[in-house]
Amino acid sequence: MARSVRFRSKHGLIVALDGETVEACKHTVDLTTTVEGVVGYKLGMTTALRLGLAEAVRQFREHTDLPLLYDHQKAGPDVFDMAAKFAALCAEAKVDGLILFPLAGPRAVEAFVGESIKQGLLPLVGGDLPFPDFNVAGGGYVADDALERIIDKAVEAGANHFVIPGNTTEKLRHHSARLKSKLRAPIFVVPGIGPLGGKIGELVAAANGCSVYGVVGRAVYGAADQAAAARALVDEAMAAA
Repeated sequence: MARSVRFRSKHGLIVALDGETVEACKHTVDLTTTVEGVVGYKLGMTTALRLGLAEAVRQFREHTDLPLLYDHQKAGPDVFDMAAKFAALCAEAKVDGLILFPLAGPRAVEAFVGESIKQGLLPLVGGDLPFPDFNVAGGGYVADDALERIIDKAVEAGANHFVIPGNTTEKLRHHSARLKSKLRAPIFVVPGIGPLGGKIGELVAAANGCSVYGVVGRAVYGAADQAAAARALVDEAMAAA
C-alpha cells in the first residue's frame, strides 16, 4: 500500500525547492509552510546531490511536516530492474512520494509504480514536460501519445496521481476527462505555472472537478514576498474551483 499522503486542501501548491542554496530553500519552506493551500514540497536533484537524499529529508523535516516529494529529474526512464533499488533507497530516506517519468516502456511503468507502492511511497506519474519541443509534433523526440499510454499502464499498476504539463489547459482537460471514467478521484500535479505560461486558475477550471496542485518554483521563491506570492496563487486556484 502507498503511504497515506493526503494533501490538506482539494487544490493548492506544491512548492519546488530549486533555490540556489540549501539555506535559501529552507527559508522558502519557513515562509510558506503555514500558508493555507501550500500542500507539500518538491525536492529536486540539486538538493539531493548537495546533501544526499536522506540528509536532505532530515534537514527539511525540521522545517515542515508537509509531504516531501522527490523528483529525480525524472526517475523512471531506466531499465526496469533498477526500480526496486531506487524505490527502496528513497523509502529509506523517508520521502513521502516520487515523481516518476517511466519513459523506458511498459515494464518500466509497472516496475517503478509497483515498487514505489510496495515501499509505501506515493507515485506521481508523468511523461510529458511543459516545453513545445518535447513531443514529436513540436519537433521533439517523444511520441505525442506517450503520456496517455504511460498513464493507462500506471492506472493498472495502482497509481492515481498524475503529472500533466500546466502551461496548456487542453492537455489537462483531456487527461482529466479520460481518467474520470477510470478512477473515482484522479489527482493532477501540474508544473509549468508562472514563467512557463501556465495559470493555476485556468487549470483548476479545466480539470473536470478533479484536484489540481500546481508545482511552482520561481513564481514563489523568486518573489520579493514569498508568502504573499504563494497566497495569491492559492487564492487564484480556489476562486476557480
